[in-house]
Amino acid sequence: MPLYPMKLSYITKSMIWGGTKLLDPACGWNLRSEYEKIGEAWKLTCREKEMSFIENGEYKGLSLGSFIDREGQKVIGAGFKGSTFPLLIKLIDACDKLSVQVHPDDDYAARVENGCGKTEMWVILEADPGAELIYGLNPGLSASDFEKAVREGRYDDVLCRKEVHKGDVFFIPSGMVHAIGKGILIAEIQQNCDLTYRVYDYDRRQPDGTLRQLHVEKALAVTRPFTQAEIDAIRFESVTKDERGDETVLAHCRYFKTRRYAVDKIRDASVSKDSFQNLLCLEGSGEIVCGGVSYPIAKGDDYYLPAGMGDYQIKGNLTILEAAIK
Repeated sequence: MPLYPMKLSYITKSMIWGGTKLLDPACGWNLRSEYEKIGEAWKLTCREKEMSFIENGEYKGLSLGSFIDREGQKVIGAGFKGSTFPLLIKLIDACDKLSVQVHPDDDYAARVENGCGKTEMWVILEADPGAELIYGLNPGLSASDFEKAVREGRYDDVLCRKEVHKGDVFFIPSGMVHAIGKGILIAEIQQNCDLTYRVYDYDRRQPDGTLRQLHVEKALAVTRPFTQAEIDAIRFESVTKDERGDETVLAHCRYFKTRRYAVDKIRDASVSKDSFQNLLCLEGSGEIVCGGVSYPIAKGDDYYLPAGMGDYQIKGNLTILEAAIK
């Protein structure tokens, strides 16, 4: 059966810090949920309990996982040998600040959690004036400095805060402490892992009155400082010669490659056998044309393009966030 652009369903998550931006028709994300407020919409997810389904074409109604089982891992990409689908892509609406947290690397996660680590990146889609996030430790501080501050409850002394604006990009390697701040809407591309170690949550209580669980000892075990040069070295470690100087390439690390580009009228593209492509529309509308068939795409829509699909075009006026593994 020929491969084609597959429009995916999504999963919404109600979070204590979530909002209404993704659900408000005036904001144009075209999402619906059983919840009045949501913190996350998982746009590309292939997990046992959170699964995207194909909404169009010959495979309509089939889960992404079932499609991959049927066609084989070649539709993920040539050479992919993992047992878990590699990426998870979300929209996150932080109506309130998220917990201060950190994610383990692959080695620690395998040894302690029997899982994989989590390196991620954020693209700022909207930000209230003055909105900020926590991005690592203040320059010059060590892991020991961080541990001492945590033990003494002096978080503000060690956490680096960054004011953010629409369009900003932040790369977060595993082991880097971070937190999304209030009034920020982001797209997140990450390893397919939901391991999060909370360090601090502002003594915030859940609806039932209990405090949210913290994981301080594990967080201290994996947190380390990063210089900007170290972050960029990881962020672009897999950049090819042709990608150097290409401003559409936001990251190309060992886990994922992401691009953000605007389409004005027509863009020619192709999906090789090396990797699938995931297209998330951030603004505007248009169509994906493949094999003479048109697939409409608008803000908030997500399409999975299987590895080996071949040539296609994007037509219209829109902004695309593209993710792949190579």
